[in-house]
Amino acid sequence: MRPLDGITVITLEHAIAAPFCTRQLADLGARVIKIERPNVGDFARKYDERVDGMSSHFVWTNRSKESLTLDIKAEPAQDILKKLIEKADVLVQNLAPGAASRLGLSYEELSQINPKIIVCDISGYGDDPENLGPYRDKKAYDLLIQSESGFLSITGTEQEPVKAGCSIADISAGMYAYTNILAALIERSKTGKGKRIDISMLESMVEWMGYPLYYTIHGEAPPQRTGSSHATIYPYGPFPTGDQKQVMLGIQNEREWQSFCSIVLEQPELAQHEEFINNTLRSKNRSSLYKIIVQHFDKLTQSEVIERLEAAKIANASVNEMKDVWEHQQLKARQRWTEVDTPIGKVPTLKPVGLKDDADFYIGAVPDLGQHSANILQELGYPDAQIQALLEQKVI
Repeated sequence: MRPLDGITVITLEHAIAAPFCTRQLADLGARVIKIERPNVGDFARKYDERVDGMSSHFVWTNRSKESLTLDIKAEPAQDILKKLIEKADVLVQNLAPGAASRLGLSYEELSQINPKIIVCDISGYGDDPENLGPYRDKKAYDLLIQSESGFLSITGTEQEPVKAGCSIADISAGMYAYTNILAALIERSKTGKGKRIDISMLESMVEWMGYPLYYTIHGEAPPQRTGSSHATIYPYGPFPTGDQKQVMLGIQNEREWQSFCSIVLEQPELAQHEEFINNTLRSKNRSSLYKIIVQHFDKLTQSEVIERLEAAKIANASVNEMKDVWEHQQLKARQRWTEVDTPIGKVPTLKPVGLKDDADFYIGAVPDLGQHSANILQELGYPDAQIQALLEQKVI
């Protein structure tokens, strides 16, 4: 039995934050009904065509869901929505700020239909009607939230701030939505009542900024932008090897520094050099130390450097590309890859993190647009003739 078997989630979602949240609920066994615009769908369906014509973003965040096309602004759609809400446990939405309320989908209105429903609103800056704030109506995309939260100010090089390579603001908001919904389901099992959850992308990212915020709490300078290297610990970062690859490594203490000099660099005397005798000096003189390390690594392959780092018990990692991750021996050894059905056939997918046994999770197909519309309406009691009429009216 899966943890969320028997739980039904209705979602009006697009892009990444809400779909990532609800996909994880589906992984745990929840039935997720994804409402999409007729003929258009979630605009993430068109972000790219890299998965044999399908969007990489959409395939990633939408497995195990049912797609119901519905023009939620059309009058006949209101009865469909009402019937769905009556039977639902959770509603998730990341429409534009205020849109859900204008459509009659606020928690206050939905709880009149179903007092046990949990409503999770995801927005850029928060959409609590009792505490809107001046940024409530600002458009919010992942990069904009990375910028607004201060993340860009500490990421990149001295010359230029750089965004994260994946949608971390969306992912963080989706994770907090997911965990808050799980907590609300536990709370409801004790109180019998639903609740409203207000997830802000900005607040989700600022929570992740705890270290740099406290680092500057009394007005001190923020952590320097040092690319892939650590701002205050050295050596800590990527170093090129003689076969045009890179190795990431991190020295955490003086014992490791001495071991690094003796076993990896084969220069034990370097550990006591006056410019490198402690981490503060190594960080201050990182430019000259970098040259020494690179000069030695240039004579070795990536594998040889990693072999020495392992012998010295120095934390390290390969700087992998995507093709390397697909073939990662650790993921294969732990049997973490499986397959998921899509409209274009099976594609590989990672099993839900932390779940081992197939009985603990569910991996269903990535849905085609509107694939489940007729079945869902039949389940709600609509006859075939009425379903056909709704289709002709472009309501579904």
